[in-house]
This record gives sequence, structure tokens and C-alpha cells, in this order.
Amino acid sequence: MSIWKTRRDSIDLTHRAQVMGILNATPDSFSDGGKHFSVPAALIHARQMISDGATIIDIGGESTRPGAHPVSAEDEIARSIPVITALRAEWDGLISIDTSKAAVAKAAIEAGADIVNDISGLTADPAMVDICATRSCGVVVMHRQGDPRTMQLAPSYSDVVTEVRDFFLERFTTLTRSGIDPMSLVFDPGIGFGKTLAHHLTLLRALAQLTVAGRPLLLGVSRKSLIGKILKTDDLDCREWPTVALTAYAREHGVMLHRVHSVKPNLEALRMTEAILGIPIP
Repeated sequence: MSIWKTRRDSIDLTHRAQVMGILNATPDSFSDGGKHFSVPAALIHARQMISDGATIIDIGGESTRPGAHPVSAEDEIARSIPVITALRAEWDGLISIDTSKAAVAKAAIEAGADIVNDISGLTADPAMVDICATRSCGVVVMHRQGDPRTMQLAPSYSDVVTEVRDFFLERFTTLTRSGIDPMSLVFDPGIGFGKTLAHHLTLLRALAQLTVAGRPLLLGVSRKSLIGKILKTDDLDCREWPTVALTAYAREHGVMLHRVHSVKPNLEALRMTEAILGIPIP
């Protein structure tokens, strides 16, 4: 049995993969910056993703696209917390805060968030580990090389699969020794974060090798630039169906959490793949 513990509830990931819907409360995210910047617009989009089957809504107040400049914790809180508060008032499902700042995570949890999704793997802010440990929240530990301003300039690895897995193993050991429940941890290989196209493809081929201590993987490939590079286009609309293909592929290789922009087609791909894999249809 594969269980992910969060503050509000535990998710059973033994058989059925789940979708985390992306809600960017930012003016400059690479895919949908500005579209959901106001609380009313964010709520409309969240409601649609929930209606389409998202189990988790992941709310972020800082763009982490390549080349993005950091924003202050105060700005991040001002963008994300009103959305979390409003969504929590009308929905009892799981809310994730996409942040690497402990102050933002603390404010988000107090506003009703259940999960901290940290692209630094809880390395950017020394206070983040204690926040996650004492609040008993779910934690997404992502791998990245560099930071958003520099990460895509010259990514380099001797063996990307080994280095990502070693990072996961170190994080699992360190975080659990620091008081974080091992059942609350999931790991994200960080597609698009300090890796070349060749690194991305190598990691996608080796998904089954990245699992640490039996903990689930989360994959975020939605509309990422590797798709545009392969298809030789900058048109974001052309990245939707390749994202669905990657979701189905990743589910076949055991990935049970999928962070996406378009919930419905990706969830349908997961259920179709699971039917082929022999998972009973509910």
C-alpha cells in the first residue's frame, strides 16, 4: 500500500494516480501568468480543475520559470494567501502551497494549506524543515540544480539519474531525522529545473530507478520547454497533447502524482492507462 499523509487527509496511491492542478497566482508564470492573478479569477479556475477531477490544487505566488527573478515573502504571501483562504472557505479538498520560503509556508498552512511543494527540496530556507515537521503537512521534495535565474544556463551532471536519486536519498534521511514523517514525503525529479533536454529524457526513461524508500514520485512536465524543443515550436498550445502522452507514459512506469495545467485530459489518460494495466474500473 502506498499512502501520502497530509495535514488534512491521507491519499491512497496504491492503485489510482492523482492529479495536482496548477494555480499560478502570479503575473509572470511561463504558461498562464496573469490569467488567475485576482482572487475571483483564481477561484473560477480552481473550481473548474476540481470539477475536472483534481485531487489537489497547487497554489503559487512566485514564478519559477527559467530566468525568473525572486519576489519577497511579503509579495508571495499577498498573492497566494487570499486565494488559499477563499478556496478553503468553499472546498474541503487538498491545497498545496508552491513555495521555498518558510514564512510563506507557515502563512499558507495557517490559511488552510495541507501540503508544501518546495522546488528547493527544503534546502533554500533553513526554517522550512521545522515548519513542515511541526505542522505535519505533506511535503513535495523537488530536485533542482541552481536557481530559477541561472538553472538553465549550463546544467551539468556526470550521471543525472544517480545524482537525482542520491539527492532524494539524502533528503529522505535528513528530513526524517529532523522529525518529518516519512509517510508525508513525495519526490519530484524536477523536470525543467537545471537540466538539459538530454537530462530530461534520461530521467524520464529511468523513472522507476528514482524511487527512494518506497515513497511516491510526483512528476511536473506540463507544457514544459522540453516538449517545445522536441516539436521545434514555441507555441504553448502545441504542448497540451504531448503532456497527456507523458502523463500516460509516466503512469505506466509507476508515477502516481501528476502536476498539470489541464486536468481533464490528463486524468482521462491516467484512467485509460490504469484500465490497460488491469486496475479495476470503479
